[in-house]
Amino acid sequence: MLTVVLTLAIITAIFGLILGYSAIRFHVEGDPVVKRIDALLPQTQCGQCTYPGCKPYAEAIAKGEAAINQCPPGGETTIIALAELLDVEVLPLNEENGTIKECKTVVTIDEQLCIGCTLCIQACPVDAILGAAKLMHTVIESECTGCDLCIPPCPVDCIYIIPVKPDPKTWGWECPDTEYAAPRAI
Repeated sequence: MLTVVLTLAIITAIFGLILGYSAIRFHVEGDPVVKRIDALLPQTQCGQCTYPGCKPYAEAIAKGEAAINQCPPGGETTIIALAELLDVEVLPLNEENGTIKECKTVVTIDEQLCIGCTLCIQACPVDAILGAAKLMHTVIESECTGCDLCIPPCPVDCIYIIPVKPDPKTWGWECPDTEYAAPRAI
């Protein structure tokens, strides 16, 4: 029995060393420009830019397949930051992707009208809607990004947009993370 345990321990250690060496030796670096672009995007994963999330949109921008003005949640601040990073002209927001909101919003569900169809759950890109089939649904407001993608699929129009009440945490839009945006001179 002890021989079997020792044999398995030695084999496990050998395979662990091989995998560790392989991870170091064959490590593939991602595109640093994509990381910088992705850091500037709001990370709402709403899909309003016609891409399934912020990382695919960042990859498309880096390849030159997408314009920098397709992100309504990021708004003008993100467009300016992307233009500075990529050294391109600042463009106005593409109206086909949505409009810039005057204030931050979330959605709420009128639970009395909800029929539990789950269409809003399927449409929510950040899983901010909680519920089950044929039961009422509710929105976790702290998780809602205000992308409003859950509203069109609702067959009974029980989802409403509400502005976020200003408090010290929500008084303004968050600035893009500039950690990857520009290298700092030391």
